[in-house]
Amino acid sequence: MSERDTTSGALDAGPGAVRDAVAPAAADPDAVARVWAAMCSLVLKQEDRRKEVAETLGMSFFRAKALRRLLPGPLTMRELTSRLATEKPYTTLVVDDLERRGFVERSVHPDDRRCKIVTLTPAGVAAAEQAERILARPPRSLLALAPEDLAALDRIMAALRSPQG
Repeated sequence: MSERDTTSGALDAGPGAVRDAVAPAAADPDAVARVWAAMCSLVLKQEDRRKEVAETLGMSFFRAKALRRLLPGPLTMRELTSRLATEKPYTTLVVDDLERRGFVERSVHPDDRRCKIVTLTPAGVAAAEQAERILARPPRSLLALAPEDLAALDRIMAALRSPQG
């Protein structure tokens, strides 16, 4: 099966389906900029959840992010560095601090003594879960939408998440 066969239902519809599909009109750049600014404001500014996480946990948001990346299970330092999209020395600094504070433990990898495995402690699990709860809470303005507006936004968001082919 080719990539083209799996990216869009229109491509699976048979020969000519893509050619016959109506191409969307070019988006108004000003409208796109307004919508994007509104989305950014809603997510990043209206209810600053990053700040709330940092203040609630008493640590930088990045350290909370490291704890959240470890929630599914232990990671090697290399894996954690990759998932945090940072550099090894900074990951070491972060893990050192989290270890001092009792949120993580480091151990030697059973198959490769050169590797260290980072594991959440019970306190680390609790902190990571608390951060997840804060970040998952919808903004008040979203909760205040009329049901029909929320349904329309849900459809739009689904379209934005779907692959563009």
